[in-house]
Amino acid sequence: MKIGIAGAGAFGTALGVALALDGNTIHLWARDAERVTQMQETRENPKLPGVTLPQNMTFSAALEPLFACDTILIAIPAQTLPAFLTANVEALTGKTLVACCKGIDLQRMTGPASTIRDLVPHAQAAMLTGPSFAADIARGLPTALTLACADDALGAMLQTALSTTSIRLYRTTDTIGAELGGALKNVMAIASGVAIGAKLGESARAALITRGFPEMQRLALALGAQPDTLAGLSGFGDLVLTCTSDQSRNYRYGLALGSGTDFDLTTTVEGVATARAVRQLAQELGIDMPICAVVADLTEGKTDVATALNTLLSRPLKEE
Repeated sequence: MKIGIAGAGAFGTALGVALALDGNTIHLWARDAERVTQMQETRENPKLPGVTLPQNMTFSAALEPLFACDTILIAIPAQTLPAFLTANVEALTGKTLVACCKGIDLQRMTGPASTIRDLVPHAQAAMLTGPSFAADIARGLPTALTLACADDALGAMLQTALSTTSIRLYRTTDTIGAELGGALKNVMAIASGVAIGAKLGESARAALITRGFPEMQRLALALGAQPDTLAGLSGFGDLVLTCTSDQSRNYRYGLALGSGTDFDLTTTVEGVATARAVRQLAQELGIDMPICAVVADLTEGKTDVATALNTLLSRPLKEE
């Protein structure tokens, strides 16, 4: 099967490697022509060092080879997804588009699969999400992910097509729940990083994860998600992984905030925009989401770490 991947970051490349090693023909589109040349010459992506790119992976900075594929995995940041879709709506019409990014668009207040459905209405939209790091996928380590597609027949086809010897896909029709689980856990990962960076300890992080999960559920259910989805791989599973590993960019960003150290601002941290979107949605819906609100304020410089932590710790005592 020939599969296109839009976005040559670590995750898109890792998915390409896993699918190529399982016998698929993969075309990877990169915005940066210099990176394409480097990958062609060295068979390595600097975003994924130490991983050899299989010979059945091709690369280009031109979009035409990508659009020649019927199934396209979109692994570009959630905040740039709408512009990519709008600019290429005609070429993407009729395609099967699988969002592989996590976040809530600040302008539209929608997750990736919903954004695809809105902006390319005559494409078939799906979402691939769950607890996974690019390095693990590229090395062939066992990974379980959620494949969310409102059309269950299409979802079943994609589940078969995109599963590999190391990637096991579980199917759901609840795209809203899958979108929100993947987006909201990034906000909680920032909060967890802040707690560890500020030297509050592992117990404080465990408390944040535990109290953050109901926040995720409250918003997801209000927006139409199914309760069980958030308890699965795309919600709880991804939450645990992202809040406890240095491989998570969102967690590392939180560490830097909590410890007052510098962070590479060229690194994509989806939880920053998501926290701000969630704060707005929670206000509009009248939902109590204190951790998300504090993270949003922190990222905008509206509060400092000490004040933010005091805000959370001084909340009224209540039953669990």
